[in-house]
Amino acid sequence: MLKKIINLSKIYSWDVNNNCINQKLNQQILIKNNKIIKIGSDIVDKADDIIDGRNCIATPGFIDSHTHPIFKGNRANEFNMRLNGKSYEEIKNSGGGILSSIKNVRAATFDELYVSSIENIKPFINYGTTTLEAKSGYGLTLKDEIKSLKVIKKINNNLDIEILPTFLGAHAVPNEYSADKYVDIICNEMIPQVSEKKLAIFCDVFCEDGYFNIKQSKKILNTAKSFGLIPRIHADEFKYFGASKLAVDVDAASADHLMEINEEGIQALSSSNVIATLLPGTTFFLNKKKYANGRQLIDNNCNVAIASDFNPGTCTIRSLSNIMFLSMQNCGLTLDEAFLGVTYNAAKSLLKSDEIGLINENYKADIVLWDVHDLSEIPYWHDSSNIKISKIFKGGSLVPNINLSV
Repeated sequence: MLKKIINLSKIYSWDVNNNCINQKLNQQILIKNNKIIKIGSDIVDKADDIIDGRNCIATPGFIDSHTHPIFKGNRANEFNMRLNGKSYEEIKNSGGGILSSIKNVRAATFDELYVSSIENIKPFINYGTTTLEAKSGYGLTLKDEIKSLKVIKKINNNLDIEILPTFLGAHAVPNEYSADKYVDIICNEMIPQVSEKKLAIFCDVFCEDGYFNIKQSKKILNTAKSFGLIPRIHADEFKYFGASKLAVDVDAASADHLMEINEEGIQALSSSNVIATLLPGTTFFLNKKKYANGRQLIDNNCNVAIASDFNPGTCTIRSLSNIMFLSMQNCGLTLDEAFLGVTYNAAKSLLKSDEIGLINENYKADIVLWDVHDLSEIPYWHDSSNIKISKIFKGGSLVPNINLSV
């Protein structure tokens, strides 16, 4: 089946060869099955379905490469605790933080967790996200991590969004184990089962003081690699810990957070294929003053993506337009760099840059039509970007506006 999108004022996509945004004026897009097969000013091929772009601009569907949406309940009480002066670390030490979300996930049935998690994910679609990385990590037992990953698989089958699953058993050390004992469980029990059941593409580790140290993180990620999982890593968020260097050592797809990365870590990333993924929504939500220095990373030839880090405790933002705004305002990114960070570079961090992240021939037809005149309006309307979206296509299929109730 052939579809043709006409009456587009502009098409914005990254030009990989010239390393800049490519802006095409008054072009049409021809789609066959789920792929773009032609872009031109006057496509004469007879289409089965013609979509009027109504003078909108077109961008690739946005890609959110770091999220934690598999949870039940919320941690609004912690927000108030922070307003009253408690730090993230103090909240964790008092039984809050990640460990409080773990209680809810462990207590939930599969169906309860599915219903809660699909509601967590639906709003991403209305904000123009067509591909989502989703982590487990609030179960921290073999049973509950498997349950979480199976929830991701079911949601992926039932929503008009592509979800790439990440196993994050190493999100925190549960109270019932020492860190080394829990690392052994991850390596000897969890990773083999996750791999055998084909429930994850990636394996992530929260490599940070008080969570998993360099030696433990390296053991987990190397074990994951031996079972066919691709490493990702939470790196250098609270202090420089060497996690960004570890990301290079284990050939991780992405090193994420990086608020405290230093020159050593930057040089390691700049000489590698590891994507530096910034999460400014978390810094904003935690009301911290030090954002990741995206300008320094980019000026040192690091490839930078940006993502939401949506999670129940430290960031409830699901709009990548909002994340673009925050990265431009606080991380030193230009408009072009922020756009690159939610499209092509985000695709690179998920090892999907040969099929998503661009409006190019032979790429999946993941396209968002925006009722604006210029790309600069997308972060400008950051808190109401969904009302500026006219149409969303996932794999060439028109996505209906998502009803936010089950």
